Amino acid sequence: MKTKIKVALLTVALSSTFALIGCGQDDIKSELKESPNTINLGALETNAIIPLANCLAPGWASQNGGTTGGGTAAETTVTTYAQLKAAIENTAVKVVKITGTITITTRLSLQDQTGKTVYGASGAKLVSTDQTASGSGIINIKRCDNIIIRNLIFEGPGAYDTDGWDNAILDDCRNVWIDHCEFRDGVDGNFDIKNKSDFVTVSYTKFHYLKTPKPGGSGGTDDHRFSNLIGSSDGATADAGKLNVTFVRCWWAPGCKERMPRVRFGKIHIINSYFNSSASNKCIAAGVQANILVDRNVFENVKEPINLMSGFTAVTQTGSIFTNVTGNTAGSGTAFTPPYSIPALSAADVKADVTANAGATLGGNICNTL
Repeated sequence: MKTKIKVALLTVALSSTFALIGCGQDDIKSELKESPNTINLGALETNAIIPLANCLAPGWASQNGGTTGGGTAAETTVTTYAQLKAAIENTAVKVVKITGTITITTRLSLQDQTGKTVYGASGAKLVSTDQTASGSGIINIKRCDNIIIRNLIFEGPGAYDTDGWDNAILDDCRNVWIDHCEFRDGVDGNFDIKNKSDFVTVSYTKFHYLKTPKPGGSGGTDDHRFSNLIGSSDGATADAGKLNVTFVRCWWAPGCKERMPRVRFGKIHIINSYFNSSASNKCIAAGVQANILVDRNVFENVKEPINLMSGFTAVTQTGSIFTNVTGNTAGSGTAFTPPYSIPALSAADVKADVTANAGATLGGNICNTL
C-alpha cells in the first residue's frame, strides 16, 4: 500500500533535496488540488517525481559535467510543424514543449546548439510518412552538447532498405539524455548514435516495429527492422575512445529484427533492459572494438541474445535471465567498469518495471528517478 504523508511533512522531507521550482510544478499542484491534505509518493527512493531542473541524468550522460538540457528556461509550446521547426532551429529557445501529433514534412535539423530540452506533453507524437532515401527520418541532431529529449513518440512509415534515414540520429554530439521516449517503424532504423558522439544515456525508452517491412529496397535487405546502430562503420576510427553510451531500463519490443544495439568502438553499458522480439535474428551485436557490459537484463523468446562478431574488445554478461532463447548467451573477455554508479534492479524485477514504464509514459517535463 502506498504511503501517504501530509504536505507539511513532505515539504520538510524534500526541502533539503530539491526545491519545487521550474518545470514539473503543475503536476504536483494538480495532485495537491485533487487531494489537498495528502500527496501520494509511492516509493520515493525509486519512483520520485522531481521537477526536471533537479533531475540528474544517470549513466554515461552524468559524466563530463553532466547533462541538464535547457534547465529552468521558459518553455516554448508548439503544436504545428512550422512552430516546431522554428523552435528547434532557434538557439535562444532552450525548452520546447510539443503537444499533439505533428507530421514531419521535412526532416528536422537540430545543429550546433548547447543546452536544450525537447519534450512532449502526454501523448505527443512526431510522425514521418516518407520512405524515400532523401526524405525519410524525423530528426538529425548534429554537433550539439547538453541535450535532453524526453517523453516523445517517434513514428516512422516502416522499414525499407534504401539507405535512408533513421527516426533519429545523434551525430558528433556530447552529453545527450534520451528519456522515456518511444521509437518505432524507422525506415533505416529507429535511433542511431555515430561520429564521435559521447556521454549518452538512453533510459526507459522503447524500440519496436508495428508495420510490415517493405521489401525490394536498393540496399538488398527485404526486412530491415534494424533498431539501433552505434558507430557507422569499421573505418570510422575517430570513434575510438568515444561512443560511451548507457541503455538503462529500455525495451526492445516485438518487431525488432537486429541491432539491439549493434556496436562498434564504444563502451556500452546495457543494464536492466528487456528483450522480447520473437522476430529477432540477433540482439546485442559486438563489432570492431566494441566493449560491452551486459548487466542484469532479461531476454525472452529471442534468437542470439549476444552476437560476438569479429574484432570486438570484450563483452561481459552478468546476472541476466534467458528464457526460451536460442543462440549465444555468453560474453568473452572482461568489459570495462563504469565510472559512475547507477541504481540497479535484480533481473527478476526488470520485466515488470520496464513494461510498465518504458516509452512516453510521463505526464510532461518531469522525470521518474531510477
